[in-house]
Amino acid sequence: MHDEDEPVFKRSNWGTSRYYYNPRNPLGLALIVVSVVFAATMLILMANRAGPFKPPPAHAPWSPPPYDYSWPPPSAGPTPWPSLPPVTDTPGGH
Repeated sequence: MHDEDEPVFKRSNWGTSRYYYNPRNPLGLALIVVSVVFAATMLILMANRAGPFKPPPAHAPWSPPPYDYSWPPPSAGPTPWPSLPPVTDTPGGH
């Protein structure tokens, strides 16, 4: 059934210069089986959206932080300008 002298790849007889796996060679037959199993597994994973075809997890939509501040913002430190001394009335006008 299997001839060890058969090549793994054979040239296509359809007028193209392409090659195909030769099922008469044990390695060629193994490559056919592995290719079919791999393709079927990928198609099943795509249909079920599993494995590398799993969609990313859905994120909650962005919402801005609550508006809890007023303008102008309250100052936490001292004012940047010096305070003026209190005005006192002096007799004599000076």
